[in-house]
Amino acid sequence: MAGGLTKYLYLFFCFLLQLPLQSSGEPLPTLSAPSREVPVKGIKGDSLELACTSVSTPLVVFWSFTPPGSLTPQPIAVTNGAEVKVEPGALALGAVSLRNSSLVLEGLQIAAQGRFLCQALYSAGGELHTAYSYIILSVLVPVSKPRVRLSSPSPVEGASLVVACVIREGTGPVSFAWQHQEPQGSQGALTERSEQTLHLEPVNRTHTGWYICSAQNEVNRLNSERVYLDVIYGPDEPMITVEPLAISEDSYWASEREEVTLSCLAPSNPPSRYVWLHDHIQVYSGPTYIIARAHQSHAGHYTCLAHNSYLDTHTQATIQLTIFYPPQGQPTCAVFPDTGAVVLNCSWPGGFPEAQLQWEGPEGTSPSAPTNLTWTHLSTHLPNGSIFSCIAQHPALAQPVFCRITLWEPTSTPTCSTPIMARDQFVMLSCEWPGGEPSGSLTWYDAEEQLLGSSRSSPAIQLLRAHEGLAGKEFTCRGTHPLRNPDPDCRLRLEAPRLIVDQPHVSVLEGREAWLDCLLLGGRPPPELLWLGPQQLPMKPNPPHYTLQQRGPRLSLILHDADPAHHSGVYHCLAQNALGNASHSTLLEVQRYPAPPNVTISSLTYGRHRSEVRLQWATQGPGNLTGFLVERRASPAGSEPGVWERAAADIEPESRGRRLGGLDPGVLYAFRVWALNHRTAGHPSEVKTPVDPPFNAYPAVLGAAGAGMVVATVASLLVFQYAARHPETFPQLGQLLFSTDRTSARGNPQDRRAMVDPEMQAGEVPMSTTTPGSPLEPNDTPVNVTITVTATP
Repeated sequence: MAGGLTKYLYLFFCFLLQLPLQSSGEPLPTLSAPSREVPVKGIKGDSLELACTSVSTPLVVFWSFTPPGSLTPQPIAVTNGAEVKVEPGALALGAVSLRNSSLVLEGLQIAAQGRFLCQALYSAGGELHTAYSYIILSVLVPVSKPRVRLSSPSPVEGASLVVACVIREGTGPVSFAWQHQEPQGSQGALTERSEQTLHLEPVNRTHTGWYICSAQNEVNRLNSERVYLDVIYGPDEPMITVEPLAISEDSYWASEREEVTLSCLAPSNPPSRYVWLHDHIQVYSGPTYIIARAHQSHAGHYTCLAHNSYLDTHTQATIQLTIFYPPQGQPTCAVFPDTGAVVLNCSWPGGFPEAQLQWEGPEGTSPSAPTNLTWTHLSTHLPNGSIFSCIAQHPALAQPVFCRITLWEPTSTPTCSTPIMARDQFVMLSCEWPGGEPSGSLTWYDAEEQLLGSSRSSPAIQLLRAHEGLAGKEFTCRGTHPLRNPDPDCRLRLEAPRLIVDQPHVSVLEGREAWLDCLLLGGRPPPELLWLGPQQLPMKPNPPHYTLQQRGPRLSLILHDADPAHHSGVYHCLAQNALGNASHSTLLEVQRYPAPPNVTISSLTYGRHRSEVRLQWATQGPGNLTGFLVERRASPAGSEPGVWERAAADIEPESRGRRLGGLDPGVLYAFRVWALNHRTAGHPSEVKTPVDPPFNAYPAVLGAAGAGMVVATVASLLVFQYAARHPETFPQLGQLLFSTDRTSARGNPQDRRAMVDPEMQAGEVPMSTTTPGSPLEPNDTPVNVTITVTATP
């Protein structure tokens, strides 16, 4: 087999050596099939099969390759159908193999680009023939993944920038396309930019964002990873916005007490840092400054400073903020009368800017004016109850503010009076006409209708110099009002005072209450009414023992606890005004009570330890009694007697004795008693000193005797019980107890009696322990015992 392939290869090479002769026009010894040249394209790395001629059963197939720029073909592979021979150098073209007569290239390399020649040797008609074909192979290289390359990743706005789309390989022609995505926007294509390199001259902030490039040839199309272009710029001039937005002339304004938001925006990359200044004083750091509750102090210039920390550049913008605030309180409305008209005034001062005022009435509106507005309106045909409103408007108020005036006439008529004046040099004429809107005007006239002074509102006061000639004069006060017709008036007549007293003579008992009454009958101006005491001095309000009581025209002087020495006399009631005076007198007589009966002291003895005395007295003679008074006088040892002092008072009239304590045992006291009839005292009793009381032992004797009897009885019972049980111990006592015959023969003993005679009151009580005639034993000696008991109080 190997010999056959060698034979064929030999013949085939010989034939190849003759090929140049064919090109020179010399005839070949064998017939050849027509040749053809086919262009073929392959892709680097892919598999490619190159077909040879259409000879069905070639004897030998020989493949050769001629690189571009070379004229010498290089053998690649040969086969005779049974064996295949591939040149080792063919590996530069890829993995070479033969499939039948076709050349298979796997992992096509770029070196395979060139001219491939397929020559086939076959037998036909007993002769050897050759057929060959030319294949022009173009190896296409796919574009590699492109990469975006920036000449500067963070250029400054205004500089030059080159953006390139770089690929490592790819068969041309290669076309490029660009996509740009804003930082916060959507992705979009850059139209009319198909070059591989973008020249951004100058670069600006709109170029900021993500860039993607794509490379495409006839093999493939690939996109790059996105690359961010960060253009540094700014800060631009800040833009300041104010919320709520309110613009006045060349400044912003806000209402007092509302929230104001100041926002600053200065485009910059990196973002700006903001600082707020209020009248050149820093107040906040940040893009938004919020004034939670605007005040007048917040007015002024606000400056926003923007700073780019990367470029260290600054910009600023300034606005003026004005704080609008309304006037304090509410607008005030007032109305004044005028001849045939009313004058309406509305005032609301203060605030910024000034409030605008306008009157609105039943027949139209007035022109507007700031701060203070006066409008004169005819009163003709104005009905009672007409309403006028003052409308106040201010930019800082969401709604207008109102004040209203309702016109109405006074319902009553003027009232004339003459008030009391502190001094009587003048007479005051007073005229009052309350109510009404506006208030009425009042004017005084005399009896001859002569005008006194000028017109004025209520109250209208007119002063006249006082003199007696004014008595009986009449004066008129006339009122005028825009809504009142005809004019009302009032009149008064001046007169001197007149008075009377109820009783010219009043008698009252001592200590009782007396009433002195005085009645004022007339007088204008109203007179001053007073009482003069017995000393002709005015009685001050509520002096001691007196009460002044005023009830209308009646003045009462009430005397309490009347005393003949101080309260009896003549009292005068005096009435006086600027035109004169009047006086009446009342005689007050205070009478004493009758004298009480005389008093005598019946007993005056010391008590226990001489620190108290027991005093008893009796009355002698007729007379009324209301009580007793006891007095004492101390006489210390070696000193003169002292003064009399009260020992007991307010003693009931039915009492005839009193126990008095608090005495000094070392001092000698004297006592006397007075009988009282209200405030009238009788003659004092005789003066006595206390004595020691007589001794009285009766209670002590009874107590001692009772206690002794109890003790003796108990002791006797015990002794007798013991003697009865032990007779040998007390033989004599046993004989006494148990010799009943002897005892009976001798008789019963007499009962002992205790008698108290009048001498026992002296403290001595004699008591005998034996009974006369009692039998005694011979050996017993009779003993007489006397027990004396003394009781000490």
